[in-house]
Amino acid sequence: MAQRAGNADLPLHGGRVPKWLGDRMTRLGRLITEAIVHHYGRDEFLRRLAHPFWFQSFGAVMGMDWHSSGITTSVIGALKRGLTPLSGELGIHVCGGRGQHSRKTPGELVIIGDRIGFDGARLAETSRLVAKVDSAAVQDGFDLYLHGFIVTDDAKWVVVQQGMNGDRRQARRYHWHSEGLESFVDSPHAAIEGREQGKIINLADRRAGASRASQLDLLGALGPDGLVRELATIEARGAGLAAPAQPLLPHLFMPAHHDVRESDVNMRRLHGNFAAAADRGPKDFEELLLVPGVGARTVKALAMVAEVVHGTPCRFSDPARFSLAHGGKDRHPFPVPLKVYDETIKVMKSAVQKGRLGREEELAALRRLDEQSRRMERYVTGPDLKEIVAGEFRNSARLGGRSVFGWEREVEENQRQDAAIKRRTRD
Repeated sequence: MAQRAGNADLPLHGGRVPKWLGDRMTRLGRLITEAIVHHYGRDEFLRRLAHPFWFQSFGAVMGMDWHSSGITTSVIGALKRGLTPLSGELGIHVCGGRGQHSRKTPGELVIIGDRIGFDGARLAETSRLVAKVDSAAVQDGFDLYLHGFIVTDDAKWVVVQQGMNGDRRQARRYHWHSEGLESFVDSPHAAIEGREQGKIINLADRRAGASRASQLDLLGALGPDGLVRELATIEARGAGLAAPAQPLLPHLFMPAHHDVRESDVNMRRLHGNFAAAADRGPKDFEELLLVPGVGARTVKALAMVAEVVHGTPCRFSDPARFSLAHGGKDRHPFPVPLKVYDETIKVMKSAVQKGRLGREEELAALRRLDEQSRRMERYVTGPDLKEIVAGEFRNSARLGGRSVFGWEREVEENQRQDAAIKRRTRD
């Protein structure tokens, strides 16, 4: 039986992903997906999507705002753009999206089912039911606005959907997974993410079985008008039994602050990433990859990309760490270094293409990079996060740093830009 994995606070952010970043997210998201499927298969890729910690880390390593609700929209959009041309090869189909695109999901599933050979109409009904459960059976104060349905050729699926509470400027993301799912009304969620917002009425929880049965009995005995009268009587008396305490679930708390702080990052793992890049880089990336222009900074980014491909669930408890690979579009923790990002895509593309032909050397080099990170994090140390981020800002112009505020300039100009941004924020 699929279970909830936990909750997380997702600050609600507006705005759009700029094209220069969206195009790169599409390419890198596709390559990471191909690498995961190559090593572990389609079922494992679906399991990753159903894991809220991995999902947030996936978006962060691609340069999105590391803590915000925008990761959900941008990741689903990048996967839909990137994987649709490869759907025949990978057997993975991404449907739905935000707003009006979410309402097209059932029709997309029917069309894909007719082409592939699975029961698209049944999955279309599943899509509607999943949305109905999270909008009606789970009454938590969040209105759904995004619905992504990822399905494979053998009709296994994951749903990632998100709701917002505009008054509180918060979002909640819901993860569903077909693996082990026996009922839509007995704890079906693989995970629910979102900040604790008080009591949640969750009629889809198995502990609410007695409540669901009682509601049906009451409806049959009293009818709709009788239920309204009974509710008015209860409210007038101030009656009602206190709900039993819910067991606490682990949750990913995504704070409201934009800057990445040391408390947001597992520094031991970050130092392991960087030390492995320094150690494996000379061994593997000169002798095996031989990709022109790949420097030490790119190998650091690749260490975190390799972890997204190979890491186990416990490795993603600090999604903020993965923003240290390619920065963020809003200059947190630093502007996106486009030269590094493009080199990362180049290396991943070369490795994946050769892997398709049975030449595993480059994919194996990336795997060794991840393995070395885990070994070295046990004993290495390094600079604190402020020093790491300051170094990125110093080198930002040289590395093609870019954000929604424009291209980065030299240090003195950056200082003036920072002051101007702070003034605009205060105003």
